[in-house]
This record gives sequence, C-alpha cells and structure tokens, in this order.
Amino acid sequence: MTGLLRWLTGWVWRWLDRVDLPLLFGLFAIMGISLMVQASAGGDLDSVLKQGARFVIGLAALLALSRLSPADLRNWTPLAYLASLLLLGLVFVFGSGRSANLWLNLGVFYLQPGELLKLSVPMMVAWFLHQAVLPPGWRTLAITAAIIGFPVALTVLQPDLGTGLLVGASGVFAVFLAGIAWWRIALFAGLGLSALPVGWQFLMPYQRDRILTFLDPESDPLGAGWNIIQSKIAIGSGGMTGKGWGQGTQAHLDFLPEHTTDFVFSVYSEEFGWMGVVLLLGLYLFVVGRALWLAAQARDTYARLLAGALALTFSVYVIVNGGMVAGLLPVVGVPMPLLSYGGTSAVSLLAGFGIVMAAGAHRRSWGG
Repeated sequence: MTGLLRWLTGWVWRWLDRVDLPLLFGLFAIMGISLMVQASAGGDLDSVLKQGARFVIGLAALLALSRLSPADLRNWTPLAYLASLLLLGLVFVFGSGRSANLWLNLGVFYLQPGELLKLSVPMMVAWFLHQAVLPPGWRTLAITAAIIGFPVALTVLQPDLGTGLLVGASGVFAVFLAGIAWWRIALFAGLGLSALPVGWQFLMPYQRDRILTFLDPESDPLGAGWNIIQSKIAIGSGGMTGKGWGQGTQAHLDFLPEHTTDFVFSVYSEEFGWMGVVLLLGLYLFVVGRALWLAAQARDTYARLLAGALALTFSVYVIVNGGMVAGLLPVVGVPMPLLSYGGTSAVSLLAGFGIVMAAGAHRRSWGG
C-alpha cells in the first residue's frame, strides 16, 4: 500500500512539475467562485455539476498542454489554425443556436469554433512573427492583418460580433508585443476610428439597437433597454457587502435575463457587494499579472508573443463584460471568463493557460 501511494504521489508530481502553482491556485479560486454563483443564479445542482465537468475537462487540457514544449506547439500551429478555420466554415452549413448559428452539435456536446480561434489566431500570428524580422515592417503587418482578418470576418458574419472582436484582439496583442512602432499604432487607431461610419452600415439591426440602447437605455426601458437597466439595478443594490448568497432579487425574481451567462457578474455583485467585486477583480488581476510574468520569462519569440497575447486577451474578457453589465460598454455577448456558464469558452481559456505555463516552464531549456 505504501509503495502504491508513493508511486501515485510521484506520478502526480511528474504531471504537475511544469504547472505554475500560483497561477493554478488563482484559476481554482475563480472557478470556485463560479460554481458558488452558478448554484445561486441557476438554482439547481445540475448546472453546477455541468460547469464543474467543463472545468475538469479544461484542467485536463491545461495539464496536457503545459507539458508540451513551445517548439512542439509551434510545429503544430499551422494545422491548428487551418483546423479551426475549417470548423468555423462548417458552422455556416451545420451550425445551430438561438439567435445566431454559432455552435456545432457533436452529439455529446456543442462546440463553438469561434472560441478555438482565440487560441489558434494568436498561435498563428506568433508563428509567423517568430520567423520575421522584428519590429514588424509594412509587409509583415500586411500578412499578419490577413491572418487575423480572415477568421475575424468569418466570425462576424455568423453573426458573432463579440467573439470576432476578441479573436481580433488576441491577434493584435501578439503584434503589439512584437514591438510595432507607436506611430504605426496611432495610424491604425486613426484608420479604425475613421472606418466606424462605414462599419455601422454593415451591422445587423439588433447590433445597431444594442449600441443605441447603450447610449440611451432609458429610451426603451421595457424593451431593448431592459437588460442593462436591470443589470445596473442589481449591481447598485449590492451595496458594500451585498445581500448574501442566494438572496439576490434581480435574478431570483427573473428581472435579470441571462443571469447565468452574460450577466452573471451582476448576480455576483448583488449578492456579494463591492467587497466581493474587489476580491474577484483582484483574482483576475493576479491571474493576468502572473501570466504576463511567465510570458516575459520565455526566451523564445513564439512562446513570448503567444503567452503574452493570451494573457492580455483574458483581461479584455474581464474589461468588456464588466463594462457591458455596468452600462459602460454596449452589450456584445462577451462572457465573464470562468465565471459565466459555458463549455467551450471555459475549456479554451484553461487550455490557453496551459500554453502560458508551457512557455514559463521551458524558459531555461531552450532558446530562440
């Protein structure tokens, strides 16, 4: 029995030897809060068990990817990018969903290919920039724009503007970390702002309504403005210490829509108040900071750009969803990472942190 226990302990430590424990503990804390909030917001054990099962699958992906060397990841990157584009293309033919065809029904579970692009796009950008002369010049930037732009365009056409923006951000962050000149950043920002009137013409009617509602939610308080008004009521009513677990009225009385997914942060804010919000945001800040530290330790350009881009994209999730539920940004359907109920998103996020850990674990074993 002692020998079996010793073998089992050694096996566990061999699997954990490349896992960054501070980062893992930060992720565990967020997932624990998620299960607690889902139990309150969803009101049933089934949703908690399903979310827990997804976390287990995501943690398995994290452990597996953390053991790969960045060199192996780099070799598989073009195939991963093409495979994710293929799956995204299948959505247009076989996709399903309530308001948009975003998922593929694989029988056992639903797969959202757009979530996979949040990994494969920065992987592909980092793969290309690894071979390029840095900081990137115009030719390199043009090719990079094509690598990012094609999957983003397909994602927006589904239509899924929120995921498209996050996919684009994940690739852009890799370019930013490659050392692009600030005057070029300012130029692209100016071009993007000037293109907004043109982009407005291509938005779906409901997407335009979301932006107009963001500007004046009181103009239609019982219609398009209902979601954001109820969300702000939930956040404000939490006060300093909150109403207590399971005591939030906005979700339990069905005033707050999508209270387990897009607006779960509103439920959390109402029940745990400002102190709870500070705790959760502190955990997010720690996770992002630790991931960026691991990215900075990587000696290989590919690993450094990829890990940094994944960490910064995670922060965009938090900023966009937090701003969305507080009425500071338009509602674009971006979940609060690892807090909102969802499968592909949770698994892809945890898999991404496995890649970050791989970059940190191999920082002394090889260079590039």
